[in-house]
Amino acid sequence: MEKKRLFQILSRAERDEVIRLGEELQQQYTVTIVKKPEKSLTMIKLREPVKNSLFYLGEAIVTEAVVTLDGITGTAVAMGDDFEKTLHMAVIDAAENKGVFAHEDLLLTWEQAQQRKIEQENALFQKTKVDFHSMDSEAAQ
Repeated sequence: MEKKRLFQILSRAERDEVIRLGEELQQQYTVTIVKKPEKSLTMIKLREPVKNSLFYLGEAIVTEAVVTLDGITGTAVAMGDDFEKTLHMAVIDAAENKGVFAHEDLLLTWEQAQQRKIEQENALFQKTKVDFHSMDSEAAQ
């Protein structure tokens, strides 16, 4: 699975689910913490839509962790300060890097549930969206 997709799923997943999956991997393989989870700051970069230029919105607190699973490195960086979830995300990353992660079907199930939730939230927001084009045509009359 592509890294970006893996971490999107893991970061949106429930804390307890990620921890359970990471602990299961820790029981099967030798995991060594290279860099224990710690807080850090990162700059959030966005693209301004009018001039299409990049700018920094501000700083965000992230948690970083690095582990090895039977000698293969796994890393994780997640927004917020949930040390335990980030550590287990790094364990899952190491298992994926090693090629021994056997729960992609579970991740796909999580992804589908997350997508449904996002679609439901977007539907709620759509109800409050203002259509400025219809306002222009009403003002012209």
